[in-house]
Amino acid sequence: MSIPLTQHQVPSYLTPHDIGPWGIYLQQVDRVTPHLGSLARWVETLKRPKRILIVDVPIERDDGSIAHFEGYRVQHNTSRGPGKGGVRFHQDVTLSEVMALSAWMTVKNAAVNVPYGGAKGGIRVDPKTLSRAELMRMTRRYTSEIGIIIGPNKDIPAPDVNTDAQIMAWMMDTYSMNQGSTASGVVTGKPISLGGSLGRFEATGRGVFVVGCEAAGKIGLDIVGARVAVQGFGNVGGIAARLFTEAGAKVVAVQDHKSTVLRSSGLDIVALQDYVLKNGSVEGFPDAEQIDNRAQFWDVDCDILVPAALEQQITDQNANRIKAKIVLEGANGPTTPEADDILHDKGILVVPDVIANAGGVTVSYFEWVQDFSSFFWTEDEINLRLTRIMREAFHAVWQITDEKQVSLRTAAFIVACTRVLQAREMRGLYP
Repeated sequence: MSIPLTQHQVPSYLTPHDIGPWGIYLQQVDRVTPHLGSLARWVETLKRPKRILIVDVPIERDDGSIAHFEGYRVQHNTSRGPGKGGVRFHQDVTLSEVMALSAWMTVKNAAVNVPYGGAKGGIRVDPKTLSRAELMRMTRRYTSEIGIIIGPNKDIPAPDVNTDAQIMAWMMDTYSMNQGSTASGVVTGKPISLGGSLGRFEATGRGVFVVGCEAAGKIGLDIVGARVAVQGFGNVGGIAARLFTEAGAKVVAVQDHKSTVLRSSGLDIVALQDYVLKNGSVEGFPDAEQIDNRAQFWDVDCDILVPAALEQQITDQNANRIKAKIVLEGANGPTTPEADDILHDKGILVVPDVIANAGGVTVSYFEWVQDFSSFFWTEDEINLRLTRIMREAFHAVWQITDEKQVSLRTAAFIVACTRVLQAREMRGLYP
């Protein structure tokens, strides 16, 4: 059963019926509150973002017209360190979504024990409708507008949906020009030539793979020969799919924004990635069965299901159809609380996003550290450190699951919220 939200938990700028992703996050916090002991007195800290900035982002289009876009930067919590979280450019970005994503970043950073708080940003725009020059102007104007609250020791953006190393380069340059000196540590996920880290591009997908292998080991599932289905074939899903294939698993289904492709004996992931690079989608990929009905993806017979697209993909409407042994959350917030309960009742192990996809922010932390010291590590060093941190975080959460007989998600929230609220209690309130 999902826990209903009380009126005071819904911020005044959202209607009681428009709780969206933020409402899902609040329900997750309510589930963990009984396990927080004396720290529960501080739990409202987790239910109220520290700072919300809504900005107008006007740009001049290539045809001389003026266009306005709405942008956000939310800093949910900074008790354990500066805010950290991505920036997404998407036509469906909402304040509720950005608030929730910033809060999940707080939990994620604490769960893997990197010294960050949680933040997130976004612009409500379809970047496909912009030219490269317009995209640059929008990025720079947005960066200038949020520049009053970001910085290497305040809040460090990173890539997310529809943003990449080039966007981060423009953000870093804009912030640096306004500061009067180069500030490479203001963003992560930058090009290597501007202080980016080796291994960053693959980090989130690699983390999903590492945690997936650990989870499979816990339930006695052999990765060799395991059947994997992946929703979302971008930076996260595509890399995770390739790594699972290299480890001997069979990726039997892939769904992206246009189509779903199936092959029971396993898709050729390298060939599929090359095809997507040239064609923009898995649609029409040869030597695979095409499915037009997107909902049929949830019926695929697999051992590991990797939702690596957007939030709220697994709901009470489709959770009963899932046949996997493990749901490995590559995306942020892909499973609703109601669906969580259904999957639990079906005996399906859900590895939550705050652990499964934390590889990206972990290597972002490595990048930030390297920028401060101007000393850079090899890719092998990066991957070894990433693997160690991800494994340690997963096993710490698994231990809580065993001790308290709770889901992995609740256990991850227990670990993370305890760390955040301990920091809040030790720091006290000012003034």
